[in-house]
Amino acid sequence: MADGFTEGASRRDLLKTGAMAGGLMLSFSVAGKTDAAPAAEAKLNAYVSLTPDNKVTIVSKNPEIGQGIKTSLPMIIAEEFDVDWAQVTTKQADGDPATYGRQFAGGSMATPLHWDELRRVGAAGRAMIVAAAAQTWNVPAAECTTALGVVYHKASGKKATYGSLAAKAATLPAPDLKTVPLKDAKDYKILGRFMPQVDSAGLVTGKPLFGIDVVVPGMLYATFDKAPVFGAKVASADLAAAKAVKGVRHAFIVEGGTELSGLLPGVAVVADSWWQAHKAREKLNIQWAEHPTSKQSTADYDAQALALSKAAPLRTERNDGDVAAGMKAASKTVEAAYSYPFIAHAALEPMNCTAAFKDGKLEIWAPTQNPEPGRQLVAKTLGMDPAAISLHMTRCGGGFGRRLANDYMVEAAWIAKQAGAPVKLVWSREDDLRHDFYRPGGYHFLSGGVDASGAVTAWRDHFVSFGNDGKFASSAGMSQNEFPARFVPNFRYDLSLIPTGVPTGPLRAPGSNALSFVMQSFIDELAHAAGADPVAFRLKLLGDGAMVGTPGQSGYAADRMRGVVKLAAEKAGWGKTKLPKGTGMGIAFHFSHMGYFAEVVQATVAADGAVKVDKVWVAADVGRQIINPAGGINQVQGSVLDGLSAALGQLITIENGAAVQGNFGDYPLMRIADAPPVEVHFLITDNPPTGLGEPALPPAPPALCNAIFAATGKRIRSLPINTEALKSV
Repeated sequence: MADGFTEGASRRDLLKTGAMAGGLMLSFSVAGKTDAAPAAEAKLNAYVSLTPDNKVTIVSKNPEIGQGIKTSLPMIIAEEFDVDWAQVTTKQADGDPATYGRQFAGGSMATPLHWDELRRVGAAGRAMIVAAAAQTWNVPAAECTTALGVVYHKASGKKATYGSLAAKAATLPAPDLKTVPLKDAKDYKILGRFMPQVDSAGLVTGKPLFGIDVVVPGMLYATFDKAPVFGAKVASADLAAAKAVKGVRHAFIVEGGTELSGLLPGVAVVADSWWQAHKAREKLNIQWAEHPTSKQSTADYDAQALALSKAAPLRTERNDGDVAAGMKAASKTVEAAYSYPFIAHAALEPMNCTAAFKDGKLEIWAPTQNPEPGRQLVAKTLGMDPAAISLHMTRCGGGFGRRLANDYMVEAAWIAKQAGAPVKLVWSREDDLRHDFYRPGGYHFLSGGVDASGAVTAWRDHFVSFGNDGKFASSAGMSQNEFPARFVPNFRYDLSLIPTGVPTGPLRAPGSNALSFVMQSFIDELAHAAGADPVAFRLKLLGDGAMVGTPGQSGYAADRMRGVVKLAAEKAGWGKTKLPKGTGMGIAFHFSHMGYFAEVVQATVAADGAVKVDKVWVAADVGRQIINPAGGINQVQGSVLDGLSAALGQLITIENGAAVQGNFGDYPLMRIADAPPVEVHFLITDNPPTGLGEPALPPAPPALCNAIFAATGKRIRSLPINTEALKSV
């Protein structure tokens, strides 16, 4: 068969093993490693179970990191299952790829990957319930209807709750997912409604939901001290002094390896309480071995970038038309150098993990975005069979990409095995900020030209990024299709790389979170040089076509972007609002994670250079369906505030190979009092629904910087924003 299944496979086998399109395995089976259901509970499949009193439990397969997935994914199933949302309790799945396929939180992919599949899970469950009713009443299934968890047969006047039919339904063959009928959107009763997050009450009342809250019998607490210079080995440590602290059970050196995302060298302390372990750690007096990265620093990176910008590039990634000729044809040209720093994820819940090793088996409780790679990493490091490791996914107190790496998981597992007891490892805030996988910094040396009509005639970017052996460091790259590539006839993208030993990785809207600042700020510079309105200039640059490139990840729907640019400008009153002196509006747009976003920021700059963001207007096109508007708006607002927070004050500085900043005193997050109102508007278009966790962030920093220029005439070309440079003369 074309779908990869044998002709002899049963329909239920098909539903169990999954539909592998796009790398997703859809599970739909009574089998699988799931918690045993209560005796009175009927399990229709791996996602849905019911009790006789018509209560429904729906499993959420992916990690919950604050993006609301524990609410929205079950909403998709519940809608097609045709039950009342008040009947539903949601439950977090364990890490179980045999049952649920790949489970992860990243790339804003939960909605695009699961929208169609989970609707079919719910519809198939409804079909099984209807079939049970039809058999019970000896009537055709086509004559039965459903509503709010009840099956009706109007001709006979019979009705029955799902719960009363569930046990029988669970014994019936599962329908074909490919042909099961789905609802028309006009009939939705759950999707598109404002629904509170299912854990909201627990969150505001302090219910233990997070990894840091886990408690298991006989549990000890651990700290793990790693070298300030990433990957340096332990030369010596005073283990005796640490063991002398009251409550300390163990102190030992971990040799570790060289893979920055794995188990690194360090010293573990295990005690009866975390505070005892922390105090003992202070007694270790660790001496660290020399390491090549200790020679690296931010100042050195800056100097290297400047030198590389003046030399021939390592390679040319894209070269359309003739940039030199395009510059000559321009009536105005602009040159500018932009840069942005390393930044940390700074999740409010620091990295932590609880592990228990017994009789050759390992049990893990982890706030992870990427559970299965974590299991595989632990298995490889400890020399175990992955099947001997069970993994419970806890709620994450923020992730933003940091918890895609599982270094803290393998540390906890290693320490627990050595200690011979269940251990909860909790990083300090300093550990968390100084041992991150940072959003990499970068440098862009730009030149561009515009003609008398306001068209961009040429664009050249010499991008100096970070990487080794000619390859980008993690999340340090830029696509050859990055906007405005393909929209400028003469376009050149050159690349040079700076070697680094600093760990890097994806941070919310990877790549885009920095690149948008550069591209949309320089576009604003070109608009100013052309004497053009920034909104009109952008619309002209986007052109009047529908799609540039191939539809999908590489395609750029210019018409969708024009739509959100116009909507954001309209809602902000662009060009219609008279602003006071020192106040300006800026606009920016960006396409990332399949979402089209445009944002207008209004900001005021005081005489002392202080920046106040007055308001943000957001226009978003993520397709035809917002699953949960409450969660969607929350995600957009959080992304915007996250981007503004980074632009206003966040950076990680490297000195002698180590991160300088270590706590919120020198790595400030935006406070509630500084958070502006963020007005969100969704432009509904007839496109498949996509994710919301990341694409709203990238336009926020450049829109703010463009607003500052409108207010002061001073251009921001380096982040974070230097308010000293904005002081009135």
